Amino acid sequence: MSAGRGRVPGPFRLAWRFAWRELRGGLRGFRLLLACLALGVGVIAAIGSIRASIEAGLAREGASLLGGDAELTFTYRFATEAERSWMAEVALAQSEVVEFRSMAVVGEERALTQVKSVDAAYPLRGTVSLTSGLPLAAALAEQDGLPGAVMERVLADRLGLTEGSLFRLGSQEFRLSGILDWEPDAAGSGFSIGPRTLVRTEALAQSGLLAPGTLYSTKYRLNLSPDQDLTALEQQAKSLFAESGMRWRDARNGAPGIARFVERLGAFLVLVGLSGLAVGGVGVSTAVRAYLATKTETIATLRTLGAERRVIFLTYFLQIGVLSLCGIALGLLLGGLVPVLLGPVIAAQLPFPAIFSVFPDALLEAALYGVLTALLFTIWPLARAERIRAAALYRDAVAGGVTWPAPRYIIATLLTLAILVGSAAGMSGAPQLALWTAAGLIAALLVLLMAGAAIGGLAKLGNRLARGRPALRWGLASVAATREGAMPTVLALGLGLTVLAAIGQIDGNMRRAIAGNLPDVAPSYFFVDIQRDQIPAFLDRVEGDPAVSKVDSAPMLRGVITRINDRPAREVAGDHWVIRGDRGVTYAAAKPATTTVTAGAWWPEDYEGAPQISFAAEEAEEMGLSLGDSMTINVLGRDITGTLTSFREVDFSNAGMGFILTMNEAALRGAPHSYIASVYAEADAEAGILRDVARAMPNVTAIRVRDAIDRVSEILGQLATATAYGAAATLFTGFLVLLGTAAAAEPARRYEAALLKTLGASRGQILRSFALRSAILGAAAGGVALLAGILGAWSVSRFVFETDYAVIWPNALGVIGGGILVTLLAGLAYAWRPLIARPAQVLRARD
Repeated sequence: MSAGRGRVPGPFRLAWRFAWRELRGGLRGFRLLLACLALGVGVIAAIGSIRASIEAGLAREGASLLGGDAELTFTYRFATEAERSWMAEVALAQSEVVEFRSMAVVGEERALTQVKSVDAAYPLRGTVSLTSGLPLAAALAEQDGLPGAVMERVLADRLGLTEGSLFRLGSQEFRLSGILDWEPDAAGSGFSIGPRTLVRTEALAQSGLLAPGTLYSTKYRLNLSPDQDLTALEQQAKSLFAESGMRWRDARNGAPGIARFVERLGAFLVLVGLSGLAVGGVGVSTAVRAYLATKTETIATLRTLGAERRVIFLTYFLQIGVLSLCGIALGLLLGGLVPVLLGPVIAAQLPFPAIFSVFPDALLEAALYGVLTALLFTIWPLARAERIRAAALYRDAVAGGVTWPAPRYIIATLLTLAILVGSAAGMSGAPQLALWTAAGLIAALLVLLMAGAAIGGLAKLGNRLARGRPALRWGLASVAATREGAMPTVLALGLGLTVLAAIGQIDGNMRRAIAGNLPDVAPSYFFVDIQRDQIPAFLDRVEGDPAVSKVDSAPMLRGVITRINDRPAREVAGDHWVIRGDRGVTYAAAKPATTTVTAGAWWPEDYEGAPQISFAAEEAEEMGLSLGDSMTINVLGRDITGTLTSFREVDFSNAGMGFILTMNEAALRGAPHSYIASVYAEADAEAGILRDVARAMPNVTAIRVRDAIDRVSEILGQLATATAYGAAATLFTGFLVLLGTAAAAEPARRYEAALLKTLGASRGQILRSFALRSAILGAAAGGVALLAGILGAWSVSRFVFETDYAVIWPNALGVIGGGILVTLLAGLAYAWRPLIARPAQVLRARD
């Protein structure tokens, strides 16, 4: 100890000693920094924690969501004897489930329902709960010669059914014996348009709903021994049955659709949270600049006493670093604990399980984003202060002109930005979306920076035109004289409003596309499961109706693309959506009049040779397909290999009939199949068409397109609501930055008010000038944000959703109005004390 008493401490130790002394002075000046980091990190940590909670719930309840340890699915056929034998050999127990859509009919009333027919072993995992408490086996049992059925309350209410009422599925009559309260494997069943109805499979034998060629899928759930290797079993099943169109799922991912949805939504919300953190970064930069402005004399004194530039930089870098870590820690505490505390409330709103706990990975991700953001927005103002000479510091140069930092700090800033963007791309699970989001944020920041720099010149120009309006002239003069003060306002509010404007425009355009555009061109109904011998009578009914403007019909099969060029399809096309499951397949002899071939040639109308395939052009390009490639499609357990001989346009945007894959007639006409038809009719005629078809062909299922559109619109509305919460957090962070900026500018406003009072201005005139200044800055920020938001929304609509774009003006004007209001509130919150201050005291203190 004594040996080192005379030594001069190293730069780091000396800087830490100075930083610690100043830290003991309290948090004055750093509340904004702490609040911005805590809020930004807290939002990201909360989103990550909720996503991890849902993923943990899906993992733990995978078997219940699936209905067993493993599941084999077949498209429009039952398992063969060989497949059943293999399942019986490897499983401790098994259950067969059949799913399809049908019409539940009561008298003249009918409604679409998702039917699940089950056997006596269902469910292998979990318990079906009925509101009456009756066991499922008893509810589905036959009574008085009629089989029992249970359904969701919304469907029973729609049809006016109560327990004991009768209804029909196809040509089979059922007795409603219970209301479905809980179905353990409901979340794993995927997207459903109609409410659920449960019946016994054997009760459908005379219904006509499971005839050859009708649209249904069978699922075989297996209970396995605990020591069974799921990976090895999956490989064995695929090696035996994958070529027959079998699809495998197991408890490791019992609800893949939900898991994928949660992952993508969570990634998107994290990116929205990063936008809020970027706004918080502006607040961090503002807080650092304001704090350094108060330390001018301290820094000058240290420089006069011989302190090196790096000591000055390290002193405040360490001090702000410690405080940043405190803000990040507070954000992690909030983001980690709030989901746990609100877990029961959140879980009650979710249709799938979630396990709320503290998840270190989610908190570490949020902490990394917080550290990088704090570093990114701290280096620049600290480095600029280091470059200013001691004599200049005594003249308040921290608040003066622009001083570029040393090249090493510019490089460090760019490197930090690259690491932040790379981390978001790598950790979000949506790298392309992350990169586009980062590019949009950077572009918005650059535009806002230019707007902030230009606002002073525009204010000077406006000042000359505002003669005779003293309050307006004073407000414009204040804006022109304080470009540095205007910059944080435009940046913070503008970035928050940009995110809000983009989300509002995207949501508005999606709703407009669904609710406005599609009904003008979309069919009224899709009719499925029309048998071959029924199609003439069906066409006679609908084509002869003067209220029907158009009818499209086609044979309908479902197939799984298993191989491309004699290689597994996934090796060629990756995880493209076309090969992810079964797809609609049709056949045609002559080329339909509405078909446009973009490459290759259609087969002759009387062609009877080897199977040929016409494929959707856009999807073919995405999958890397070429004319002449071979493709194997498994249809009803039979492989059909054909050659791609043409590509054609397929338009899915009008909700009409579109098949990815069409084959020549000879290739498929021998397979059992039914027909699908789309009917375009006037609204007043829809009910009559549905009634007549249901009466004459009870096996035919009608899907009302409006119901499907409403369902999709409902899901989009939920997504928009979730995203709006993230955008609101971003905007609130911007409001905090505005408050911090207004607080930092309060001494300048006090001096300005004192001068104006001395010159004879009234408090009302001064208050109006302050309000006009805030309104001008808010309008500028809102206008620039609107421009950036519209551009971003157009890009997403055009290149991501591939839909037309139109500015939603109510949302747009709301953004500008919101910008003005928020800036007014922040500015007026710190206007009162300058108004009541005595001019003599203020001017004397200034001297």
